[in-house]
Amino acid sequence: MSNRLWTALCVALVAAFAAASVGDMGGLGRFLVVLGFGMLAAFTLEMVLDPPEPKQTAPQREPVSRGGFSRSMLDRMPAPFILIDLRGRVTYSNGEAARVLPRIRPGAHFSTMMRAPDFIEAIESVAKTGRERHVHFILPSRAQQHVVAHIALLPAGGEFGPDEQIMIQIEDQTEQYRANTLRSDFIANASHELRTPLASIIGYIETLRGHAKDDPEAREHFLGIMEKQAARMRRLVDDLMSLSRIELSEHVRPGDLVDLHTLAREAAAGLEPQRAQYEARLTLDLPDTPMLVKGDRDQLVQVLVNLIDNGMKYGGDGAGVTVQSAGEDTRYPGMVGITVVDSGPGIAREHIPRLTERFYRVSAKQSMEKGGTGLGLAIVKHIVKRHMGDLAIESTLGQGSRFTLWFPMAKGAAQDSAAPESIEKTDA
Repeated sequence: MSNRLWTALCVALVAAFAAASVGDMGGLGRFLVVLGFGMLAAFTLEMVLDPPEPKQTAPQREPVSRGGFSRSMLDRMPAPFILIDLRGRVTYSNGEAARVLPRIRPGAHFSTMMRAPDFIEAIESVAKTGRERHVHFILPSRAQQHVVAHIALLPAGGEFGPDEQIMIQIEDQTEQYRANTLRSDFIANASHELRTPLASIIGYIETLRGHAKDDPEAREHFLGIMEKQAARMRRLVDDLMSLSRIELSEHVRPGDLVDLHTLAREAAAGLEPQRAQYEARLTLDLPDTPMLVKGDRDQLVQVLVNLIDNGMKYGGDGAGVTVQSAGEDTRYPGMVGITVVDSGPGIAREHIPRLTERFYRVSAKQSMEKGGTGLGLAIVKHIVKRHMGDLAIESTLGQGSRFTLWFPMAKGAAQDSAAPESIEKTDA
């Protein structure tokens, strides 16, 4: 009781005693009447001046499962999480489930979420047997997501409520599936590429042991073919080992400062025997000033060798190949580029996005004839990726191709755009 209330009551009591001594009513009657009105006035005054504080109630807590999983925790899970009752009705789904399965609705039957027979059968099986199931299926979307659903029966009175429920957690394994597919395809393709020349060599060995063993001319002919097939196998093994080494170091950023112009000249000099063999024209249109980037010297030379060699190899007799600095391009800010241009037959548009795939060939027959392994541009792609760069491919049928390597400019390196010096290499 507040001090104001006690004061008011005392005043009322004094007034009552005073009233009891005067007036026509009996002393006790007057006293009680005045005291009653005084107390009523005192309590009214107290309520107006000092209203009672509202009753403190415990804050409302978020519904929590017995295991301590709040709804907000489940909503923030990065994987779809769904609960359904034994009638098949959805009782809960988190935000990720709504994103992955747009058709999911509270109270809706689970079979309306998607058309995946294996998924539906697995849920029905868990409901009947109580045994946990893991089922793989593909979400019906353009991206073809490969997912695994972990399905289990939650007992009555368990963590998520008094009734039995079925818990579904969906795990996206698309990237893992694609990686496994690429690995399987790679092994199959590599085995095929090795098996073909090996079968050819074995066949010629049997021929040499048979009717050709006493024919010197036939023997020399078959030995020449065997030598080519063995060389093809060696190139393939070398490229496979090279690709493996590059992939092992792909996440380690190189830190050496190198000059792309110097590396291009070294690559061209190393390809002089091939240039003479193909009767190609190789032109270096590069300035004397350096083009500095941070990179692995040997790997960048390998990239340039692959691109220049491809231009001469597939450009046809007397093909022209030019190596030149790329001008500034707003699509590649802060980067410098070097371009390999050939005057070959060009590449159809539909092939360009797949050129850097392992063992992909525009013309398998031509590639075999030219000694290609189908791994050259895959190696280029992985080296460029390690250097945080980009490979731009432009080609038009009948008009040749342009392969431009873009790399981040070395910080603090001055890139001068002096007039280029043209050097053409031809047969002596």
